[in-house]
Amino acid sequence: MTILQLIEPEVKDLGGFIARRSLPYLNYQMVGPFIFFDHLGPSVLPPNKGIDVRPHPHINLATVTYLFDGTLMHRDSLGTVQEIQPGAVNWMTAGKGIVHSERSPAPDRHNEATIHGIQIWVALPVEYEEIDPWFTHYPAETLPTWEENGAIIKLIVGQTLGYTSPVKVFSPILYLDVVLSANAHFTVPSDYSERAVYSVTEGLNINDEPLEPYRFAILEPGSEIKVSAVASARCIVIGGEPLGKRYKWWNFVSSRAERIEQAKNDWRDHRFTTVPNETEFIPLPEMVTEANPF
Repeated sequence: MTILQLIEPEVKDLGGFIARRSLPYLNYQMVGPFIFFDHLGPSVLPPNKGIDVRPHPHINLATVTYLFDGTLMHRDSLGTVQEIQPGAVNWMTAGKGIVHSERSPAPDRHNEATIHGIQIWVALPVEYEEIDPWFTHYPAETLPTWEENGAIIKLIVGQTLGYTSPVKVFSPILYLDVVLSANAHFTVPSDYSERAVYSVTEGLNINDEPLEPYRFAILEPGSEIKVSAVASARCIVIGGEPLGKRYKWWNFVSSRAERIEQAKNDWRDHRFTTVPNETEFIPLPEMVTEANPF
């Protein structure tokens, strides 16, 4: 057996566009340090209808945004204003606390626009949970890219096969974007104890067994995994080393339950730093059973 768990994501309508949420899932809350995995779209936004994720807080984690198509404008309480385009990476380390918004850029709102990408959260090791928050944008051309048997592989985060992403990380981690032509194949790196493959499209096989589109396959540790394509296809590979138990409530992740409670009170009482030039915010939910998509 090469697949420990095959997950069919929960589908969310986020007000005009679709998100498919694979993590957290029942007994598989995390894969390595990855604690949240959303596939956004592909969705077409009509003219004058943009994405508006109002300012909201995070603690003790990092958010990573990676787009296949479309654009988003990131603003945060550090004063950062950064548009992200396909192939680039926005890495935001929340640390002891940060607030941010994600919106469609103004020029995109006038015309029909597509949004398609991956939104993930990465838990921080205990010793880094309360560091000062920071944000870094990494242009697409700075990320290592190579070919393997007809597969174009981009290393978004981490290191493998002698390649190292420029994205600063805090624990062993792997995050790949793989585009395959028909009959192409590649071997999933085995240098991380926890790994998963997500099928962005149809046309994929794992060890010659079909993998339906929009499926998150958690892989057996140490097993040799060949991903192949019967047609043009795309997948995401993630992996890393476990960090231990984490608590998660709404937008908050921490190794300490009491830290989550403190964050709730701080947001409710407006003690987080605000995002410059933003007056809206998402109120603290009274009842939440899962995390906000951003």
